[in-house]
Amino acid sequence: MTQLIHLLIYFSLSQLQPTSVEGLWITQDDESGKQKSEVLIYKDNGKLYGKIVRLLLPEDQGKICVNCKGKDKGKPIAGLVIVNNLIWEGESWEDGTILDPKSGKLYDCFITLEDNNNLKVRGFLGFSIFGRTQNWIRKK
Repeated sequence: MTQLIHLLIYFSLSQLQPTSVEGLWITQDDESGKQKSEVLIYKDNGKLYGKIVRLLLPEDQGKICVNCKGKDKGKPIAGLVIVNNLIWEGESWEDGTILDPKSGKLYDCFITLEDNNNLKVRGFLGFSIFGRTQNWIRKK
């Protein structure tokens, strides 16, 4: 009986813990609201990264990053690591960058897990007030 009570308490407490940000997330186009891509969020050496693993719109299939600079220029968008070097700051992942493959621009970034299925991704220049936020949905 005691083991059952401990198991129930553990299960209840584990449900209160937020799910990890790691996993597959669906991005949406800011203008049309259509699902645009799947991004794999993962940790490497304590930092957070995000890689586009699949483009969802037929018109985006096979696109390359023509406006990117440096090592990403001319690479297929599917496969690009767009979220880089975020570090955990207590309530969110911060101090990293996010690449917009459409414009090729690199923005400062922070990511906050709103709930188990919603990720708030904010890209900005300099101050977070000068930017935009996207809501990514966890892939089921």
